[in-house]
Order: sequence, then structure tokens, then C-alpha cells
Amino acid sequence: MMEQMFYKFDGAGNDFVVIDNRDGRFQADATQIERLCHRRFGVGADGLMTLDAAPAGYDFEMRYYNSDGRPGSMCGNGGRCIAAFAHVLGLGTRLRFMAYDGPHEADIVTWDPQARLGIVRLGMQSVPTSGIRRCLEGWFLDTGSPHYVQRVAGLEHYDVVGQGRRLRHLQQEFPEGTNVDFIEDLPDGRLAVRTYERGVEDETWACGTGVTAAALVSGNCRLVTRGGDFKVDFEASDSAFNHIFLTGPVALNFTGTWTFSAQ
Repeated sequence: MMEQMFYKFDGAGNDFVVIDNRDGRFQADATQIERLCHRRFGVGADGLMTLDAAPAGYDFEMRYYNSDGRPGSMCGNGGRCIAAFAHVLGLGTRLRFMAYDGPHEADIVTWDPQARLGIVRLGMQSVPTSGIRRCLEGWFLDTGSPHYVQRVAGLEHYDVVGQGRRLRHLQQEFPEGTNVDFIEDLPDGRLAVRTYERGVEDETWACGTGVTAAALVSGNCRLVTRGGDFKVDFEASDSAFNHIFLTGPVALNFTGTWTFSAQ
């Protein structure tokens, strides 16, 4: 048996188990990760991340796994949470790290070590306008992870799970599957976003790459999810969306030790 210390973070309710793996000791397989993320038999999380040893020129490398135990693509809230984790480990307030979709920079805007709450600003990859296509009743684009975004009426009571699951598996439109975001304009000018995430196979309380996708197709920089508010800044040109920054809340919920069978 082996013991592994873990940290439980959330970014606006999008929650993760996070492990310091700079020594390369953590080698759990998909079954172990799935059990660890299970909300009945494990810690419970939308995904698991490891903070690995830094490639040259970076502070660390982020590896992300969906709650089904499989390696995932970029996770925006995960990126913000792991940046906060790196700050807790003493790696600084301005961080450069490598992720699935390439290099990222993150700033710890605020962090209260007593409350273990803060705000993190994450730089996202540029998105070419040629990569955004109209399909079905919405838009498809990749903001580090693939997203289909659709406007709906009555989002508060919308069947996000049922409709999200149906759209996520439309092989003709999305051969590799997709995350699905439903959006609606609010009276106060903000954009409401609810997301069905592939790999989690359920609605999550927030999705960073989904919020980013929603902001780009709508032009609205103020967004609200079930878990909290976000701001997305970007510069738009005819060819691309550049200098994209995702800002939102992060919390360290608790720490613990997981005992598991060595492989």
C-alpha cells in the first residue's frame, strides 16, 4: 500500500484533486483516478491534476485527468487552481507552466492564506477566427478543449444534462466528442453559462474553457456560472482572438492522505 497527500481545490465550484508530483512518485492508473474522483467512494472531484517537474523555462507542468480516469485536454479552472496550488507551494505569484495545449501564464491576483481563497488570472491560447464555425444552432470552437456553444431561453430550468449528453455524442458534427455550453443574456448585462463536460459526463458548476468559448462567440466579457462570476478579457482581430485572460475565484477546500495499492 502507498500513501499520497492530496489537496482539494475548486474554481467557482469546478473541483479538483491536486497532487504535488515533482518527484514523479505518483503513478496511479485510470481506475485509481476514477475511484479517487468518485463522489460516493472517493474524495469526489470533476478531475485530478498533478503538478509535475518543470520543463526548462517553466515553473511546473500541469497534467489533467477527467473524473473517468482518462487524460483530458486543457482545463481553464484547473489551470487557475493549479496556479494557486503552485503559489501555496512557494513557487511565486507570477507563474509560467506547460499544459496539454502548450504554455500558459498565470497571476495570483489575490490570495488570503487564512481563508485559503483568492482570485487567479490565467492566460489562454489564442483562438483563430477560422477555427470558429457555425453548426447546428450555435458555434463550435476550441479554447484548449472543444466546445459547442448554443443560446437558449430559460437557462435556469433548462435540461442541461439531457440536451448536453445528446449533443456531446453527435458523431457527425463532433467526431471526437465535445463539451456543450448553453448561454443566455441576463437583465443586468452579464451572460449566464451552464456546461455539460465530456469526461465528467455531467453538468459542472463552472468550466473555464467553456466560459472562454462563450465570451468569444458572444462578445460579452462578464459571465456568471452556477459556481461564481468570471471575467474574460481578449483582443479581437479579423484573424484571431489574442491576449485572452480568464479571471475568477479559487479556493483550497481541504487536504488529506489517500491510501492506495501500488501497481
